[in-house]
Amino acid sequence: MRIVFMGTPHFAVPSLTALVGTHHDVVAVFTQPDKPVGRKQELAPPAIKVVAQRHELQVFQPETFRAKACAPLLEKLAPDAIVVVAYGKILPRHVLVLPQFGCINVHASLLPRYRGAAPIQWAVLEGEEVTGVTTMYMDAGIDTGDVILQREAFIGEHETSESLHERLGILGAELLVQTLALVEKGDAPRTAQDDTLATYAPMLDKSMTTLDFSKPARTQMKMVCAAYPWPVASTRIRGKVLKVYEAKVGFGTSSPAGTAVQHAEGISVACGDGLELILTEVQLEGSLRMPGGQFLKGRPIREPIMLGI
Repeated sequence: MRIVFMGTPHFAVPSLTALVGTHHDVVAVFTQPDKPVGRKQELAPPAIKVVAQRHELQVFQPETFRAKACAPLLEKLAPDAIVVVAYGKILPRHVLVLPQFGCINVHASLLPRYRGAAPIQWAVLEGEEVTGVTTMYMDAGIDTGDVILQREAFIGEHETSESLHERLGILGAELLVQTLALVEKGDAPRTAQDDTLATYAPMLDKSMTTLDFSKPARTQMKMVCAAYPWPVASTRIRGKVLKVYEAKVGFGTSSPAGTAVQHAEGISVACGDGLELILTEVQLEGSLRMPGGQFLKGRPIREPIMLGI
């Protein structure tokens, strides 16, 4: 089949790489425009663009699909199917109906759960033990199309969004290859989603990842895992922002929620369920990221203090 691939971040890389290794003809790759990064705000290409150029594929980076701006180009490319993996743009109806075999999406959840932009982070945040990947036929809704295939994956107790992202990217690539084989043969299943079971996963931002020690310790530990590597969970200590990269649930405590004391592995904070959360890797604003024990060597907590203020 002639395939147009649309994707942007690292999650999409395994899928494009897998497609290049099949008999399908990847006739073009669409990705988002280069974005300024770092202190110097130098333009950097999306991960997919780098990989596409490595394979000498045509790359297009349209700002928008509105007003049928890309319609002549897509019609000229004449794809049998359009594959979409974390592209980050909504496709209008004239694009969705263009290919003979439709637009096929790889989504990092077991739909209809966690529709939206951040399914991996929310699965971790909600303490799920199982998530997975879904391939589906795209429609005009956000992740509402008919399901083709799904595959489950377990989530480790201390697994971060970063590590789960890597695993699901590989799993999604494998499922995509299987899906296209079925689509090409005309054997692909098509199962409507049950909208009554849908949950949503909007993008996390810094305002959503402030630790709340009045809540259970495991809930806050999952926040730390979900927010890594971005936007990173945080609290305040002695008036300064403290980013928290790693944490684990400790033992019971009778101290009021938010009370912090020194611990061999880092800062021990009492939580609302009577358990302690141990901050084992942290970074104080203006300082370096370091293990919690090392942080306390330079900034000991000799008397209990309250975090979050």
